[in-house]
Amino acid sequence: MSATRWEVPLPAERGDGPQRIVAQVAEPARAPRAVVLIWPAMAVKASYYAPFCDELAALDIASVAADLRGQGESGPRPGRGSRHGYDELASRDWPRMVAAVRERFGEGVPLYLLGHSIGGQVSVLYAAREPKGVDGLIFVAAGSVDFRGFPGLSGLRVLLSTQLAAVIARLWGYFPGHRLGFAGRQPARLIRDWAKIARTGRFEPSGADVDYAERLGDVRLPVLAVSVAGDSLAPATAVERLCATLPSATVERWRYEPAEGVRVDHVRWVRKGAPVAQRIRAWADGL
Repeated sequence: MSATRWEVPLPAERGDGPQRIVAQVAEPARAPRAVVLIWPAMAVKASYYAPFCDELAALDIASVAADLRGQGESGPRPGRGSRHGYDELASRDWPRMVAAVRERFGEGVPLYLLGHSIGGQVSVLYAAREPKGVDGLIFVAAGSVDFRGFPGLSGLRVLLSTQLAAVIARLWGYFPGHRLGFAGRQPARLIRDWAKIARTGRFEPSGADVDYAERLGDVRLPVLAVSVAGDSLAPATAVERLCATLPSATVERWRYEPAEGVRVDHVRWVRKGAPVAQRIRAWADGL
């Protein structure tokens, strides 16, 4: 099934806003029973999710996979002049896309946010700002980067690597992940927010105009939290840390254990996502 390119304009703010958010839309042959707005992981383009979106469409679920600001076709490219972090994504990009999806598919179609990795972390902040903005949250391979959520020495590695990334971003003016082979090119503020979560476990992005920590307790949305076998970047313990930021939400947990001979991890699950799509359909039908 071929996806349709969709460009959603987003005016600049303080000279640093993206000119557009570009998404890939996949629709089922019949009227959709639900729509899923997918927010990717760092350095993962929306087009990468095409096979997974096809699996959803086969189950009568429409999907909108959006490139994160500065990734894929969404602009502008992060550089030394970039000033956005988690708060700007949660307060501007997420609401704009939610409104656009609602307008395109209609208010009567249930809308769920699917966050992969950082996409899940920002979706938590969006829900704190707009606790009734969507009908539910789906985390797939999305955990808190809090180092305490990683077993053994891997927690120490997470702590050290995230803090080093923040130092590099501060000195360089942005994070040159495209040169270092990890996380892609990212704005310094985003990396500092990410490193702060790793260090403190608290979702307190810089420049925020609301107290996210206080508002998170008021989110009562249904949540489907999917951990993936072989995922060292978002193990089940880290996924649980992310779920714990929403103490009033109704969370259903599921672990994706692929069939024998099928290898998945933090990113590869997307290309073998039929079981995940089926679980989402069953969860949504249950709601």
